[in-house]
Amino acid sequence: MKKLLIASAVSAAFAAPTVALAQAARAPTLSQVLDASGINVSGYIDAGYSYANRNLETGAAPDRVFDMQNNSFALHQFGLTVAKQPTRGFGGVVNITVGSDAQLIHSFPEVTASTFDLTQAYGQYASGSLTLMAGKFVTLAGSEVIASTGNMNFTRSILFGAIPFTHTGVRAGYAMSNTVTLYGGINNGWDQLNDANKGKTLELGASIIPIRPLTINVTGYVGKESATPPGTPGGAVEDQRQLLNVVANYTINNRMSAGGELLYVSQDRAVGGAAKYNGLAGYFTYSLNREWRVAARAEMFDDKNGFHFQPAAPFTASDTKYKEVTGTLAYLPNSSVELRTELRVDQANNAVFRNSDGTTAKSLQTLGFQGIYKF
Repeated sequence: MKKLLIASAVSAAFAAPTVALAQAARAPTLSQVLDASGINVSGYIDAGYSYANRNLETGAAPDRVFDMQNNSFALHQFGLTVAKQPTRGFGGVVNITVGSDAQLIHSFPEVTASTFDLTQAYGQYASGSLTLMAGKFVTLAGSEVIASTGNMNFTRSILFGAIPFTHTGVRAGYAMSNTVTLYGGINNGWDQLNDANKGKTLELGASIIPIRPLTINVTGYVGKESATPPGTPGGAVEDQRQLLNVVANYTINNRMSAGGELLYVSQDRAVGGAAKYNGLAGYFTYSLNREWRVAARAEMFDDKNGFHFQPAAPFTASDTKYKEVTGTLAYLPNSSVELRTELRVDQANNAVFRNSDGTTAKSLQTLGFQGIYKF
């Protein structure tokens, strides 16, 4: 018995250093390496089903952006972001979007129907209250964003389709205080990786928190652009384009919030005078509990001379006024999964929505189901 105890003790004495050495030699995981380096990797998958009572796939729903399916499942977005953004020093962000939505957000000169888009890629330098960025980045304008996880509704608003998606250039942000941050920059213009003209666009913005529950963002863009509808740069005489956008968000309580957006865009033209469009949107969100949330959106959009959406003849150059109301019910079983169902109704004063038989209508109804997984 004594010999057995001695043998066990000796075996344990030799085994302990071996186990310790094995644990010490164990390679760190990728997550541990990224955490230690300050690099953050995040992403999401957005897939859904859409049904429309009109024929959207012929482009006969001018006020829609991503949801252009008549009766179809779709992988809308796989989004991946790799970022290192220290509070001081150099950093950068790379963000890709893959899926059917990527086909609609490409920057000039890429006009292919590729389902891959390099949405953002920029370097940055931060020092105290100042942050400098250079590269390609998303616009400051708008309530809604490209990434599906940043919105409360499945479909995007009309106003979302009437502003730029991204810019390529330089941007500076300066936090004057805890309540005021100013932005300024120069870029190639609306959705232009390479400048489609010789002019540059000036970017100005401010984020203001006058009271704790309220945030107001004011953005302006001014620069020479080709006098063609946004999204189709080049091929026409250059003239000045101006954008003014105001977004306000108010947190009523820990369950309820409301917001509003104003948009005004003017494009000078050598013939026919200035082309203009403007819009107004309102948002409301209410969390019933930790798992269920409802979101509503209502908006109006006045497309003067049909400049932005250019509906089919005979309304191509007509003043077309759009309205839409959207209701979305979301189920969130955990922090990574969100399931949404949505009903949306669009109306216009002209018959700009097209049926499968070629006839037209002044209204459009869609039903959608969406699943988002975040990682």
